Amino acid sequence: MKISINTDPSVTETEITINCSALTPEINDLIAALRMMDNRLTVTKGEESIILDISSIAYIESVDRRTFVYTADECYETKMKLYEMEERLCGIGFMRISRSCLVRLRFIRSIKAEFDRKLRLTLENGEQMIVSRQYADELKQRLGVR
Repeated sequence: MKISINTDPSVTETEITINCSALTPEINDLIAALRMMDNRLTVTKGEESIILDISSIAYIESVDRRTFVYTADECYETKMKLYEMEERLCGIGFMRISRSCLVRLRFIRSIKAEFDRKLRLTLENGEQMIVSRQYADELKQRLGVR
């Protein structure tokens, strides 16, 4: 891969151009990472509102009609519904793995087949999650697992 950077003081907005022979999974990952860099999400912890970089999110879970956002070591709440989070984040490296959970693909450390076509994920922080049968094949495809 060749990287070229041109600096020009007269430029008012940064522009990134990718030249490639084909749109590969690696290029898609690069695009997702670039999009994620500029995204932020407002969450709450107690009475405090926090602006969180999306790149720090490990997974998002819906419990009792409330949506929780998890980083490697913290838990926050958001007013957004899980389907709204899915619409916003699935194009930038997140995927639904069950009816109530989205996971950041880059945060997955390992994957293990379970009984009945389910999968067990181990995340970078050691947490384990079950991928339902409905989403298992798509997850394996997106991760390049056979």
